[in-house]
Amino acid sequence: MTPRPLPSRRLFLGMAAATPLALTLGTGTAQAATSAYVMCYFTESTSLGEGTDYGLHLAVSQDSLNWMPLNQNNPLVTPTEGDLGLRDPFILRKQDGTFVVIATDLKGTDWTYVSQYIHVWYSTDLRTFTGYHRLKLHDMNTHAWAPEAFWDAGRGQYAVIYSAVNDSGHNVIMVNYTSDFLTASAPQVFFDPGYDVIDGDMAVGVNGYNYLYFKKDQTLVGARSTSLDPGSFTEFTTGVAHGGTEAPTLVKSATSSTTWYLWGDTYTPNGVFYAWQSGDLASGSWAALDQKTYTQPLNSKHCGITTISSSEYANLVAKWGTPTWNRLKSYNYPARYVRHSNFVGRIDEYPIDPPSDSQWTLVPGLADSSGVSFQSVNYPTRYLRHYDYQLQLDVNDGTSTFAADATFYRTAGLADASWASFRSYNYPTRYIRHSDFVLRIDPISSTTDQQDATFRVGY
Repeated sequence: MTPRPLPSRRLFLGMAAATPLALTLGTGTAQAATSAYVMCYFTESTSLGEGTDYGLHLAVSQDSLNWMPLNQNNPLVTPTEGDLGLRDPFILRKQDGTFVVIATDLKGTDWTYVSQYIHVWYSTDLRTFTGYHRLKLHDMNTHAWAPEAFWDAGRGQYAVIYSAVNDSGHNVIMVNYTSDFLTASAPQVFFDPGYDVIDGDMAVGVNGYNYLYFKKDQTLVGARSTSLDPGSFTEFTTGVAHGGTEAPTLVKSATSSTTWYLWGDTYTPNGVFYAWQSGDLASGSWAALDQKTYTQPLNSKHCGITTISSSEYANLVAKWGTPTWNRLKSYNYPARYVRHSNFVGRIDEYPIDPPSDSQWTLVPGLADSSGVSFQSVNYPTRYLRHYDYQLQLDVNDGTSTFAADATFYRTAGLADASWASFRSYNYPTRYIRHSDFVLRIDPISSTTDQQDATFRVGY
């Protein structure tokens, strides 16, 4: 087997189009109207140093596009068997309304490590995780990468699909069936189009079709079938990609009966997520979303996304808390974030290594508590302040001049009122803006100036 750069992630949303706001779980069990989402992932930084962790991470969102990490972007639980780490986690809401979490048994990027097992946890609410064990899927001398599960109503069992190399000599999508995620049937080939495919992601029961998205030749491609039988899926789309892309994740909008999103991940450490939108899943046509509209969790890799109720969202935030830090995204360069480099304030393209260079604690203004000051997360004695109108990261010397230079008033975004702009405390005609990607304070007059001075405060 020729190892590929990274194993990847997908998602199942068992949501019939006829009931776009409710997830049917089975007789007598129905989840309340879905109005929020939870994402599971692991983290990797470019250098595989700070910001890298192969445990289970969660983030939440109310629009499925902009995400807030839970537990300060630290893992909620970490495997204690196998390779002692996970990749490609996936959350399924079971027929009884509780959750099961499954993941690849692999820590890091040693593609020579072979495990026929996947990690498994149970959870009633994603606040506690119980019953940890590994589930063996096959006896072949190959991996069991990127597992996903869905309910096969015709069989009355859950299907677990994953990427493996079988007798064909290339990666195919395999399937095992289980009732309890403790034992599983013998493996079968679920999808083998005759070429290498990985990262199967399912959308079940959408207007009479079942959809399988997967990675083919560094692009995301869809197949479909009117049944869930192994071997029944036929490719029907051309590939979409942004560079080399893997980990397709289909997400049904909770507020629209027709809108779907497709997430993909570049297969590099600290991969970049890209998203596409479709108004008709059956068309197989996807339009790239502007990066202004979505933000992935910091250092997130190979995600799975599951719908949850508003009360489940609130309970997760209550349990795990909101981040104590923020990131600031540029409005007109949305691939770039505010960071310090050699103690100079600037905007650079994500991923940023170390990631803490782009994390800020927004504290009450040093000169006026109704304003805001930007405290560095990794240099907590230093703040962004202007000097000769350029922003730099300096140690707070306790003077009134420093406090004034480091204080700004947050206003509605000059280019978009739903974003933010920051007016200088002691030069009130000037705003923080970027110029040649370096941050400074300037008077704002033109449309370009307004865009340069507008940022999204998120995570």
